[in-house]
Amino acid sequence: MQLSYLYMSSPVGQLKLVANEQALVAILWDNENPKRVCLAELTEDLNHPILVKTKMQLIEYFSGQRSVFDIPLDFEGTDFQKKVWAALLTIPYGETRSYKYIAQYIGNEKAVRAVGAANGKNPISIIAPCHRVIGAGGALVGFAGGLDKKEILLKLEQQYNF
Repeated sequence: MQLSYLYMSSPVGQLKLVANEQALVAILWDNENPKRVCLAELTEDLNHPILVKTKMQLIEYFSGQRSVFDIPLDFEGTDFQKKVWAALLTIPYGETRSYKYIAQYIGNEKAVRAVGAANGKNPISIIAPCHRVIGAGGALVGFAGGLDKKEILLKLEQQYNF
């Protein structure tokens, strides 16, 4: 399947948006570990409709004008990972949840570490808000983009909380 990408600047660095013909498949960080999200060959397409819409909605998000995204998403992963990523989509803007909460939410309260691993492999950062998942006691732990970017995203959402 053909994948297209475009880059955009943001308050958390340069983001690489990736989509197939029907949906967004990834938002990657400027310091991305190439082994974290495996993708097929990519072609740059500055006019891809899903990528253009994603870029506009992210611009609105970063400026405090958007708290919910309406982009079609296509997650590639195991069934367990997809359950975790679906759970991320239920975390309200400006709020956080613990890894334990997510494990309980998906019906497997002993899978806290596995939830953390799946969260770390989330290919669609920001829109599937893995930055809203925190450690026990509220600690900021583990984030593919870096803890500094996680903190920026959480502060942005507190600043513009709808």
